[in-house]
Amino acid sequence: MLANIGIIGIGVMGENLALNFESKGFSVAVYDIDMEKIKRFINGRAKGKKIVGTFSYYEFVTKLEQPRKILMMVNAGKPVDAVIEAAIPLLDKGDILIDGGNSHFTDTNRRVNYLLEKGVYFVGSGVSGGEEGALNGPALMPGGPAEAWEPIKPAFQAIAAKVDGVPCCDWIGEEGSGHFIKMVHNGIEYGDMQLICESYQFMKDVLDLNHDEMHEVFREWNEGELKSYLVEITRDILAFKDTDGSPLVEKILDKAGQKGTGKWKVITALDQGTPLSLVSEAVFARYLSAQKDERVLASKALKGPSRSFSGDKQEFIVELRRSLYLAKVLSYAQGYSLMGAAAKEFKWKLNYGGIAMIWRGGCIIRSDFLQKIKEAYDRNANLHHLLFDPFFGQLANEYQQSLRRIVMESMKHGVSVPCFASALTYYDGYRSANLPANLLQAQRDYFGAHQYQRIDRPEEEFFHTNWTGHGGETASTVYNA
Repeated sequence: MLANIGIIGIGVMGENLALNFESKGFSVAVYDIDMEKIKRFINGRAKGKKIVGTFSYYEFVTKLEQPRKILMMVNAGKPVDAVIEAAIPLLDKGDILIDGGNSHFTDTNRRVNYLLEKGVYFVGSGVSGGEEGALNGPALMPGGPAEAWEPIKPAFQAIAAKVDGVPCCDWIGEEGSGHFIKMVHNGIEYGDMQLICESYQFMKDVLDLNHDEMHEVFREWNEGELKSYLVEITRDILAFKDTDGSPLVEKILDKAGQKGTGKWKVITALDQGTPLSLVSEAVFARYLSAQKDERVLASKALKGPSRSFSGDKQEFIVELRRSLYLAKVLSYAQGYSLMGAAAKEFKWKLNYGGIAMIWRGGCIIRSDFLQKIKEAYDRNANLHHLLFDPFFGQLANEYQQSLRRIVMESMKHGVSVPCFASALTYYDGYRSANLPANLLQAQRDYFGAHQYQRIDRPEEEFFHTNWTGHGGETASTVYNA
C-alpha cells in the first residue's frame, strides 16, 4: 500500500511531524541520508505505526501515492537545492515538493519558478511551534502555486493546531509568501521576547522585585490582555528553582543566540523602505548581549546614574503592563506594514486577518491579542495601519503615557530598554505631521545637489539651490535607495 505523504529529513521536526501525520490517519514514508536515523526511528518511536522507512530516493518515491506530496525538513540553503536536484528525475508532472524549513522567501520564489518549468509544484511552508508543535499541532503557513493547495490541504489542516475548532493553517498566497510570513512571524517573536526581557529587567533593577514577585506579576498578566505563550513560559521560568533553591534563570549566561530570521526581516524591511525599528533593536540587543566580556569591562569603567526608586511599585507594574501591550501593538503594526509593502511589490494577495488566525495557536507568538488583529481586518480589509483601527487607535491614545513613564524611569536608572524606547520613538514619529526631513533634504542638496521638493509646489517638481553661491546649477539625479 502506498503512503499518503513522504518526509525527507528525520531530525527532531521531521520525526514529530511524521508521528503527527500518522496519528491523524495518514500513512507516511520517510527518508534521510543518514541511514541510522531511519533505522532508529522505525525501530523506536515509529514502531507499529503506519510509517515506512526507505533507504534511497528511488525507494522513497516509489512508496508514495500520486500526486506525490513530499515534505522536506532539511536545513535551509544548499541542502534544499540538493534534495530538489536529487528528486527531480524521479518525480512526475503534478507532484508536490514542500519545503518546511526556514528558507529565505527569495530562495522559495526562485525554486517555485524553477520547478514549474519542470511540471512540479514547489510549496514553501512556514512551520512554527518547535518540537512540541510539530508533534501536537503546529501553525502552518504554506504558499506557492495555487494548484498545490487542494492536494495538501486535508493533511496540513489535520495536523495543524486548532483554536475553537479552526485549523491554524491556511493558504498564504503566491511564490515564497508562506516563507515570507514565517519570517515576519519570527521577527515579531524577536520583538516580543525582547520586550518581555526588558519588562523583567525593569522589575528587577528599577522596582527591585524578587523572582517570586515577578513570577506573580507575569501570572496575573497571563490572565488578562497579555495572555500569550511567551508570557506563560516567562511566568514558569521565573518560578523555576535550581537544585540549591535559587532561581535558575540567574545562573544562565546572558549571551543570546539567534538563527538569522530576525536579521532577514530587518534586511527585507530596509529593501522595502519600511520602518521596522523595534525588531531591529531586538536583533541588535542580541548582538550586544554577545559582547559579554566587553560589557563586563565597561561596567567597571563607565558610570551611570545613581538613583533609587521612590514611586509606587504597584502603580508602575500597571504602567509596565500597558507599555508592554502598546509596544507589542506597535511591533505588529510594523510587521503588517512590511507585509503590505511586500505584497505590493510581489503582487501577492495576502489575507491579513487570516494570517492573524494562523498565529493564534501552535506557534511561538500565539496569544489572545491576535484575535484583535483579526477583528480589525474584519472591520476594514484594506486597513493601512493597525493604529488607524478604532480599537488600536484608542488603546494607543490611552496607553502612550504609560510607555513614556516606563522609558523615562528606565533612563533615570540607567536601565537599557531599547525596544520600549524604539516603540515610543516610532509612535511619536508616526503621529508627527512634520519631521525634520526638510532640513535633511536641504543638507543633501547642499553637499550633493540631490534636490528637494517644496510644500508650495507640486510633488513631482524637484529643485536645486546654489547654497554657497560658488557652485553650479547642475543637479544630481533624484533617487530613493
